[in-house]
Amino acid sequence: MAGRLAGRRVLALAGRFHMYEGHDAALAAFPTRVLHALGARTLIVSNAAGGIRPTLRPGDLMIIRDHINFMFRNPLIGPVADGETRFPDMSSPYDAGLCALARDIALGEGIILAHGIYCGLLGPTYETPAEVRMLSLMGADAVGMSTVPEVIMARALGMRVLGVSCVTNMACGLSTEPITHAEVIETTARAAAKFERLVSGVVSRL
Repeated sequence: MAGRLAGRRVLALAGRFHMYEGHDAALAAFPTRVLHALGARTLIVSNAAGGIRPTLRPGDLMIIRDHINFMFRNPLIGPVADGETRFPDMSSPYDAGLCALARDIALGEGIILAHGIYCGLLGPTYETPAEVRMLSLMGADAVGMSTVPEVIMARALGMRVLGVSCVTNMACGLSTEPITHAEVIETTARAAAKFERLVSGVVSRL
């Protein structure tokens, strides 16, 4: 979808290709290539995630400041496409300036905004309690099944990236309740309004 948001020209995508659906990493990242080819140089990517850090609660928004790729897949494997870097620097996959801007917008809008490290797993199963304990020891604050391929591709293309996770549930083992997809959808819907305010504010100042 193409249009304007906060006075800026934007392209918006509904949904994504998940590797747990049987797609490879290159296809999961392909929409980023399309956006770049259409002229986009800034990517705002969002996801639903399970909260690993105990201070995160369902409905929280978390700015992603780094990620761990436990999908063990990389969308750049294969021939180098035009305009892409063979060995992109991943020391700052998420743009510090955009993260600071998001924090400033959140403060002005009265939105509580966490920040942390996102771990991408292949899925489609939710994590076991033992896996969640391992991820916590490795420094992950939230976990999900997407985002990493798109961000890797964005960096290979030189795009600036802002990542936002909506914490939809406590990761397995941190709550006595089983995790359900319905819970994820319900919590995402409840957080939608503040996410829209945050993104609109960021876009207005790009």
